[in-house]
Amino acid sequence: MYDPRQLQVLAEVARTGTYTAAADALGYTQPAISYQMRMLERSVGAPLVTRRGRGVQLTPEGRALARHAGTVLAALRTAEDELAALTAPEAGRVRLAAMQSSCVSLVPRALGTLRRTRPELEVTVTQAECRVSHGLLLEGAVELAVLCDLDFRELDFREKEKERDRERDSETGRETGTGRETGTGGETEADRSDSAVGPPDNTGDPSVTVDPRLRRVPLLTDRRCVLLPADHPAAASPTVSLADLAGERWVLESGRTRFLAACRDAGFVPRIAATADDQLTLHSLVANRIGLAVMNELGVTAHFDPRVVARPLADWPVRRVFALLWPDTLRIPAAAALLHALRDTARSTNDTTVPP
Repeated sequence: MYDPRQLQVLAEVARTGTYTAAADALGYTQPAISYQMRMLERSVGAPLVTRRGRGVQLTPEGRALARHAGTVLAALRTAEDELAALTAPEAGRVRLAAMQSSCVSLVPRALGTLRRTRPELEVTVTQAECRVSHGLLLEGAVELAVLCDLDFRELDFREKEKERDRERDSETGRETGTGRETGTGGETEADRSDSAVGPPDNTGDPSVTVDPRLRRVPLLTDRRCVLLPADHPAAASPTVSLADLAGERWVLESGRTRFLAACRDAGFVPRIAATADDQLTLHSLVANRIGLAVMNELGVTAHFDPRVVARPLADWPVRRVFALLWPDTLRIPAAAALLHALRDTARSTNDTTVPP
């Protein structure tokens, strides 16, 4: 049987890519990490890593064992938490990772309910992208995560968009004898349409698939909305379409690949006035008529400004928000209580319409 401490070392080496970083994360010395890895390789009977520059790369055996190490370590942490809850049944602690839009609405309201009904519980929250939260759950760093399926599909969508752009560039290159069709000063149309956006959209990660060993608990559905000044002509409609807003200026989040593609499909290139990833900033920019914005409904309901209205975006896919956890986690009273609070809050949130 493998030593759990050695499995923890392997998991950290796999995460960080170097012995030095793994040592810093675990509070060990670098020679201690090397020793634990040698002992684990001796138990396995095969090398688990190979040197690559200043770091290390897992061998096929190393990748297989690291994957199982995450499961083992998560199970051990679950056992530790369950036993702690059994020895102190009136107390408990639980760790939650949640996507940004849920952290401004769903999660705070659920925690407020727990504070009133179960004040002895201790909940720590980490705001993280869905892909990161999924990884934290697999590593056993959190007991629950709040994610959405559209974020996972968005990553795959971005990869398809990039592939389509590469194919289009290749066709353009064959037709013109250059790599890309350019205008004045060497800018492409995409460059010109995004000239005011600031940092590039970092969309290089591959699609993430939810690990089938995890339990998925549906919470709510979440629509994409357009934020408009209250006196905007489109505010009189129950929903809006991008085609009707083609002449507008926009304030957008940095992750906007799907939005730009939808605008292109609607026959226009959006004029981007500002880039902001903070939802309160987006509200303020719209309120001061800098441009229109798009935001998920969870974020809309977290803020109120009488100068701003939100209207659902027509023909946009609805994302499904869900909780994710290891099945055994429900045996931990604190985790079960948190999940119950999230589900109750989600039910009331689904009954709440977009503010008028």
